[in-house]
Amino acid sequence: MKFKHITVAGSGVLGSQIAFQSAFHGFNVTVYDINDEVLESAKEKINLLKGRYQKDLNASQEQVEAASDRISYNSDLAKATADADLLIEAIPEIVPIKTEFYQNLSKVAPEKTVFATNSSTLLPSQFAEATGRPEKFLALHFANEIWINNTAEIMKHPGTDINVFDQVVEFAKAIGMVALPLHKEQPGYILNSLLVPLLDAAELLLSKEVADVETIDKTWMIATGAPKGPFAILDVVGITTSYNIVKAKAEATGNPEFKKLAELLKTEYIDKGKLGAATGEGFYKYPNPRFMDPDFLGN
Repeated sequence: MKFKHITVAGSGVLGSQIAFQSAFHGFNVTVYDINDEVLESAKEKINLLKGRYQKDLNASQEQVEAASDRISYNSDLAKATADADLLIEAIPEIVPIKTEFYQNLSKVAPEKTVFATNSSTLLPSQFAEATGRPEKFLALHFANEIWINNTAEIMKHPGTDINVFDQVVEFAKAIGMVALPLHKEQPGYILNSLLVPLLDAAELLLSKEVADVETIDKTWMIATGAPKGPFAILDVVGITTSYNIVKAKAEATGNPEFKKLAELLKTEYIDKGKLGAATGEGFYKYPNPRFMDPDFLGN
């Protein structure tokens, strides 16, 4: 395994998970974000993950503490990437922000560093030029709650070096993922090509006032046997992420329904601090969401 030092850029829900999963499997990890205040929040998220790994994976206290000890934090991009063999970017799904990030990153990261984007909807070819090293750039996409939903979709763009691609596939396996290589660029990869239309359909049913959150989720759960409905999934993904994706679709397509949905997500959820499971409330209230009640699927 070529990679030893991993930098995760972006310390949101998924960035924190990627960092802890990598550290849990023995890699030295540096978490980068824009300021120290944000990084303090990342430390809190990672502390909460210790308990989840103990509960869900039967990890020992020693294992989770050792993983935590392998993580450092830095808001200086040059220092955060000084030893990086692999940088995994998990910053907001906004093209100008990602482009500017890669332009800045290319100036400070060592020549050896491979760049991987965790973008769920955007293509690596959109940012390949901005990286300054297109042959060492590709996509590495994780599902939320990666210690349980352990998929890693690896997607190259036409200019990615095949050896780099193979190394990232091996890294994914080394951190406990099921590696899923994609042979062509595909917006949404495999997972989100299947999932996003479901989530869009659910949110549009809500914004059109066809049915409420619980009824929509209940329908999906009963009819398919799924353990969660689309709004429970959205609470895990994070409503800010969903908003960014919906807003981009509204701007790209001019579809008034997506515009209306984006406004609903902003005014009724984001502006009220209802950002999803991580903040204690989104479409449901946590830690005991209604969809977990034994009678939820009843009449």
